[in-house]
Amino acid sequence: MAAYDLHIHSGYSSDGELPVAAIVGLCAARGLDAFSLTDHNSVRGVGEAARLARERGIGFVPGIEIDCNYRGTDLHLLGYGIDWRSADFARLEEEVAAKVMASFGETVGKLRRLGFAVDEQAVLAAAAGKLPTLELIAEVMLSDPACDTPLLAPYRKGGARGDMPYINFYLDFGAQGRPAFVPVEYMNFRDAVELVRDNGGVPVVAHPGLNLRGRERIVEKLLERGAEGLEVFNNYHDDRQIAYFAPLVRRRGALMTCGSDFHGKTKPLIHVGRFGCDARWESSLADSVARLAKGV
Repeated sequence: MAAYDLHIHSGYSSDGELPVAAIVGLCAARGLDAFSLTDHNSVRGVGEAARLARERGIGFVPGIEIDCNYRGTDLHLLGYGIDWRSADFARLEEEVAAKVMASFGETVGKLRRLGFAVDEQAVLAAAAGKLPTLELIAEVMLSDPACDTPLLAPYRKGGARGDMPYINFYLDFGAQGRPAFVPVEYMNFRDAVELVRDNGGVPVVAHPGLNLRGRERIVEKLLERGAEGLEVFNNYHDDRQIAYFAPLVRRRGALMTCGSDFHGKTKPLIHVGRFGCDARWESSLADSVARLAKGV
């Protein structure tokens, strides 16, 4: 079975860790036939990834992952085969950064009211110019004895949420609907679709079963409103969700994609090229990857 990973984050993502060269090295070591770099609202690493992929003889699809919102639900839209040199993406990154920074103080305030000892300046220093995330807040608190509180116990080694403490902290407190969630006015889903299309790309909904758990049928509306495919295979979907998404995209003639959503230390149990898959859909997946790579 051919090996693909169309959802990978580098250090250009706010919650990513590794430099682009290290990412390409991992893809080569895993024997991937093709990969895509899909940093959050950023294409700054795409040029380097494309060059290094050519040098290594690995197929590459330029990509991005855009934060957006559909009728009150935050979603992630993958854009594949985009013209990454477009100024539209530089503007997108600037606009999202401004909105996230504007929300940071409120996030810290909510966490403090919940009983966490957040050192705001320490978090900004640790961010080193990148956007401060809930995952980074967790990392700083867990590493500083001055921030210790019983509330952090589940996220320490051996704790109930200690397997992936940083992302688990985000999921428990910062995800949509959780107690420290602060809404950010991301672009409308349709606008994100148009941004990708206007720049020659193909819009695909990332891990729909994660953002829409229990409401998976909403993806049919997303496909009707411009999405050209779904990320069917990843580290979040269970067998039931795959059994729904895979036949749906095939029936509609939409794209079926796959990806690990690798970040590095934020998600230490997730590795490049490793995610749940189903051999029954191998040919459909290969056809979709070929369609995405065709214009590159």
